[in-house]
Amino acid sequence: MSEPVLSIRGLERTYVTGAGRLPVLKGVDLDVAPSEIVGLIGPSGSGKSSLLHAAGLLERPDGGRIVIQGRDCSDLADGPRTRVRLATIGFVYQFHHLLPEFSALDNVALPQMIAGATRKAARDRAEQLLGELGLADRVHHQPAQLSGGEQQRVAVARALANSPRLLLADEPTGNLDPTTSGAVFENIQALARKTGVAAVIATHNLDLARHMDRVLALKDGHLEERRP
Repeated sequence: MSEPVLSIRGLERTYVTGAGRLPVLKGVDLDVAPSEIVGLIGPSGSGKSSLLHAAGLLERPDGGRIVIQGRDCSDLADGPRTRVRLATIGFVYQFHHLLPEFSALDNVALPQMIAGATRKAARDRAEQLLGELGLADRVHHQPAQLSGGEQQRVAVARALANSPRLLLADEPTGNLDPTTSGAVFENIQALARKTGVAAVIATHNLDLARHMDRVLALKDGHLEERRP
């Protein structure tokens, strides 16, 4: 059994609201292996986004350990956390957050250049990824010239541009119709298998969840295994 890409132990997260303290994660444990696609389900407010933000080193939890690629990232300072995110983690959100003034090609090339790639190498990889996602004839289009499904596929390509080992997706098909949702998920699935990336995908779409390797439900601050 290969070492998990992501290993979480005892993760805790509590928010302070006007009504008092609201615990959403109460000692969550999670391991995700290379090439494994884990579906994360649960009602709004159950803590799915909190779990993804903690796993992606975007928020600091109140307790627990987060190990990525064998490195304990729980107590890292902001600088090293940023470097781990840039080198190891890809993010896909419900809203694509593409830069509107840039082409699809440049939206995917830019994160690579920030990470140190040359412009040519970044654009070559961007073109390759977009081609694999069925967008070879759309690489020079700006986001406004693309459909919703095409924009989200650009976002998937951007998330995978720096060859991350961990992909975290928060409702990546939430704004898409069922047919387009299925196509985008198939793209994510195919690239995860090909690259060996470990993926955690939060979704309300139970039909998509059934096609994942495992499905976990967040309930009362804990993860419960569900049948795909």
